[in-house]
Amino acid sequence: MALWRGSACAGFLALAVGCLFLLEPELPGSALRSLWSSLRLGPAPVPPGPVSPEGRLAAAWDALIVQPARRWRRVAVGVNACVDVVLSGVKLLQALGLSPGNGRDHAILHSKNDLEEAFVHFMGKGAAAERFFSDKESFHDIVHAASEFPDAQHYVGGNAALIGQKFAANSDLKVLLCGPVGPKLHELLDDNVFVPPESLQEVDEFHLILEYQAGKANGPYKAPHANRFIFSHDLSNGAMSMLEVFVSSLEEFQPDLVVLSGLHMMEGQSKELQRKRLLELVTSISDIPAGVPVHLELASMTDRELMSSIVHQVFPAVTSLGLNEQELLFLSQSASGPHSSLSSWDGVPDVGMVSDILFWILKEHGMSKSRASDLTRIHFHTLVYHILATVDGHWANQLAAVAAGARVAGTQACATESIDASRVSLKAPHEFMTSYSEAGSRVVLNPSTPVVEWRREGISFHFTAVLVCKEPIRTVGLGDAISAEGLFYSEVMGSLSERGELAN
Repeated sequence: MALWRGSACAGFLALAVGCLFLLEPELPGSALRSLWSSLRLGPAPVPPGPVSPEGRLAAAWDALIVQPARRWRRVAVGVNACVDVVLSGVKLLQALGLSPGNGRDHAILHSKNDLEEAFVHFMGKGAAAERFFSDKESFHDIVHAASEFPDAQHYVGGNAALIGQKFAANSDLKVLLCGPVGPKLHELLDDNVFVPPESLQEVDEFHLILEYQAGKANGPYKAPHANRFIFSHDLSNGAMSMLEVFVSSLEEFQPDLVVLSGLHMMEGQSKELQRKRLLELVTSISDIPAGVPVHLELASMTDRELMSSIVHQVFPAVTSLGLNEQELLFLSQSASGPHSSLSSWDGVPDVGMVSDILFWILKEHGMSKSRASDLTRIHFHTLVYHILATVDGHWANQLAAVAAGARVAGTQACATESIDASRVSLKAPHEFMTSYSEAGSRVVLNPSTPVVEWRREGISFHFTAVLVCKEPIRTVGLGDAISAEGLFYSEVMGSLSERGELAN
């Protein structure tokens, strides 16, 4: 019996030390080997190889991402939709006979030379941008050349259509899309996306998406990051022609969540039309039943007056915002916000500066006791990290939401079902400050706990690094997928739950 008990004890000790090797591989190996030898249990087992930071971060995300307690059932999205013609920007410029020159930004493109200069300008920064092409005939010539290109691909385009398409991947969601939907776009849309007959038109709106890769894979051009440049001559979306159809469809559809986008398309319109449509938009939003959250997705803009009008007129009417680093800085410049003296970001946007601008938006234009505003949430995304900022007491499950948005950035860019740690890189800042306008704290990134939280005067921030795809298959629509995924995992608190229309 004593012999049996001794053998059993030795077996349990062996099992315990083996577990230490597996569960704590970072413990000093010499200490574990010494313990094993002192117990005279034979040769020490070899601990498993180190898991990469990317693998640890992906595993941590999977553990954090949980469904909200109450989920959306009906989502209405509008009002911009089109067909994206996606191809290599460098190859298209070469096919058009445009030789490489100096990059230069143009608020509006009037010629093929303007296109070449603007494309080179933003590719040199590795930044996404979108511009209006004013010459109808010249644009149609370019579209024809692009569509005939051997590598050209046609996809669902427009922020509203892309967000709707992403939501439609969840079979238990009903999705309404209002926008100018032509025959090609209707063919490309998911069967789960309902388009009212009033939104259908005979001719598609086309947007050209010029993609480029990082490094020297662009002929005479170089880019620090893979990204894309978008341009169009889109009058239907520019005039927000489907706004009235969208609003009139909401009463019958009875959505739990409304998503608006396409305001940037008005840059090609007159100032008078811009003012008129913004006023009509705000009036339309006010007609949406109280308690139904309205998310506004921004996009690349150059008109400071229009952006300032959106900040002061539209922001207080919506509940949530989605935007990237270019849009965030331009917003601050247009409305005299923090760090607005910066002409552009120098590489990766500084986390503390981004946090200051997000805080300012919610403090100056968000919900408060002294201000009539519904804005309580901002989902910010840049290539290497995301931040969700929310006014306390209005949103739940935001830790999962920010992680889900970051995860889909990696899977969609690499065209994989799940994160493949060998195909992504962790490029977020190893350490950062949470603020510069007040005494912020210093944060050191730990891949095993990728979501970092901090609070400031009743506003909560959730930060996560992004696993950047090394060789992205497609960059178009990443921002829309990120915002849709973040919203899908978000849970609104308060009055919405009283409507009884959310799934339990």
